[in-house]
Amino acid sequence: MTGNDGEQDELHSLSDVMDRAAGVARRDQVTVDNILDAFGHASFIPLLLVPALLVVTPLSGIPAFSSFCGILIFLISVQWLAGRDHLWLPQWIMRRKISGERLRDGLDKIRPWTARLDRHTRERFGFLFHRPFRFIPPLACTVFGALMPLLELVPFSSSLLGAAVVLLSFSMLTRDGLYALVALVPVGAVVWAITAVLL
Repeated sequence: MTGNDGEQDELHSLSDVMDRAAGVARRDQVTVDNILDAFGHASFIPLLLVPALLVVTPLSGIPAFSSFCGILIFLISVQWLAGRDHLWLPQWIMRRKISGERLRDGLDKIRPWTARLDRHTRERFGFLFHRPFRFIPPLACTVFGALMPLLELVPFSSSLLGAAVVLLSFSMLTRDGLYALVALVPVGAVVWAITAVLL
């Protein structure tokens, strides 16, 4: 895994990611290709944050939206885990679009929350960003992304998984390991939900 540390020279916080996404959302229609162009095809962590953040907004109520974001999270995180230096996505995903107005509304709903996270971050639990622990966040994000389409009908499960991906990615972006540890809380909730459904 290369880690793609260079992307952090420009984006250091959730607010930075939100501002970049808001710039793209000025369009009437926003495609996944537009988002990749805005962030750069080597910016794995910010690109992972975008669909994860959107899953925790009211946009998750759109039918199959959570499943699509889960697929996107899976494809991004598995390539991050594999150490690729350039993200590849199939054309059918690149062409998918969402209304710019809907995207702006979704981002506005979570902006106060992301700003609060930024205010309380600092470098902590640095051991999580070195071998062998640094493989855990992308591996966990890969699993969570794969689970989202399977749990589409389980209430709130996709939002909980999305929150976990946000916290894990945010911890890598800011080098604040506390958020990676906090991500275990929604993971536990999802495990409980799966157990409740299966039993």
